[in-house]
Amino acid sequence: MRRLWPFPTPLLPLPPLPLPPMPPAAPRLIALDWGTTSLRARLIDGAGATLSTRSSADGILHVPAGGFPAVLQRVCGDWRAAHGVPLIASGMVGSRQGWAEAPYLPCPAGPTEAAAQLARVPLDGGAWLAIVPGLVCRGDDGQADVMRGEETQLWGADLPAGACAVLPGTHSKWAWTGPQGRIEAFQTWMTGETFGLMTQHGLLGRLMTPGAAFAEADFDDGARLGLARPAQLLHTVFAARTAGLTGERAPAALADFLSGMLIGAEVAGALAQRRVERVTLIGEAALCLRYGRALAQAGVTAETAADDITARGQWRLARAAGLLETA
Repeated sequence: MRRLWPFPTPLLPLPPLPLPPMPPAAPRLIALDWGTTSLRARLIDGAGATLSTRSSADGILHVPAGGFPAVLQRVCGDWRAAHGVPLIASGMVGSRQGWAEAPYLPCPAGPTEAAAQLARVPLDGGAWLAIVPGLVCRGDDGQADVMRGEETQLWGADLPAGACAVLPGTHSKWAWTGPQGRIEAFQTWMTGETFGLMTQHGLLGRLMTPGAAFAEADFDDGARLGLARPAQLLHTVFAARTAGLTGERAPAALADFLSGMLIGAEVAGALAQRRVERVTLIGEAALCLRYGRALAQAGVTAETAADDITARGQWRLARAAGLLETA
């Protein structure tokens, strides 16, 4: 009998079987980044990933006396009821003006030391809120310096030993790390607050008008002056006024010119004490951009940390304290 098909019929590949859906990650922690003007709550799983985020304008300055439990219930009471997981908070909520004071921890300090000194605030139903302590260190001048909230970001940033991080803000922080991510020392620079006072309440701000866009060239010129003459800053900043009086710079560019001078002087001052070749920037993108430009002029490479480092730091502290074992 003659075969109609001289070759074996090729086998067609079978379509892949559909994979069963992955079960959603189980919440293991409620983490609160509770600052002066705002509150951010995160629901976090056992691996440190954020499952959900909520924000509120209920910073500690906006919470009336005795009002913290009500704010917590309004922001994440349903999370507590649904999941029954531990709670941890960092930031100004642990200050003397916050919910409960978490005393400062002396440097050097890492997550292990901080986890051993969490402040505990009783909540309804037998639960409690763990509040992360701030840090204190003393400089070469013998004066105390403090931070509260930034330490949690630093511990979440995976910084190696010998790293330098800069956290721009109203009170800019420069921090240096040791083994196991311990914070060895840090300094506070009141650059942001000084800029606000000068532009909003001082003579320098009289000729300034809000700019529609970042005046990059004017900022760079200011940073160059600040970097070159940090010791003469109280004289140099007056150029932000004279540049407007003489018409050398547009009113919309004067604030950026002043910002450059102040940030440049900060960078020069910090590097004069501890020279580094690379820093990690932690903070709001627009401010990190400015610091990156000033650092580049100083010959320092800057990289920006990930956005979720606060939650990562809170998760690490909770794990070090054994909170995740009870979730």
